Amino acid sequence: MDAHLEKLWNALEKVDDQAAAVRGWGGRLAGVLSAGGRLLACGNGGSAAEAQHLTAELVGRFREDRRPYAAIPLHADGSSLTAIANDFGPDQVYARQVRAHGRPGDVLVCLSTSGGSPNVLAAAAAARECGVTAWAMTGPGPNALADLCDEAVAVPGETATVQEVHLAMIHLLCDAVEEAL
Repeated sequence: MDAHLEKLWNALEKVDDQAAAVRGWGGRLAGVLSAGGRLLACGNGGSAAEAQHLTAELVGRFREDRRPYAAIPLHADGSSLTAIANDFGPDQVYARQVRAHGRPGDVLVCLSTSGGSPNVLAAAAAARECGVTAWAMTGPGPNALADLCDEAVAVPGETATVQEVHLAMIHLLCDAVEEAL
């Protein structure tokens, strides 16, 4: 356990300066959500779980009781996911949903430990087409997803460490949203 915690501590130290960016996202996201906009979130595997964690905090609550906000984890609709994969290919499972649900001014959060997942990259490209702001939480940079999104935070380390830091950033983002509201 000591080696694992040391890796986590080292990664947290290296992204400490990115906390201000995530807090800034929270303030801007609060404005989007309070004006009736949506948050869309996507990722694969553990990153999908992180995306769903983020949306659950916004639809439910993080710390404070407040009205629910529109936040959609794009992997959670199994029927749409499988139909899109079957009809348009697996790389389009998120992009097609961004085009369906995203409106100009909405926000898409893309989570990817590799920064190179084709379906997440396609979602970020679709966001740009639709006027949706795209933010990325990725693993080590530089990477294609960070380059494609409007803003990104890149976490150094192996997959497990990156996911753990992403969860801390998600909680920081939720805290900043509620603080701004």
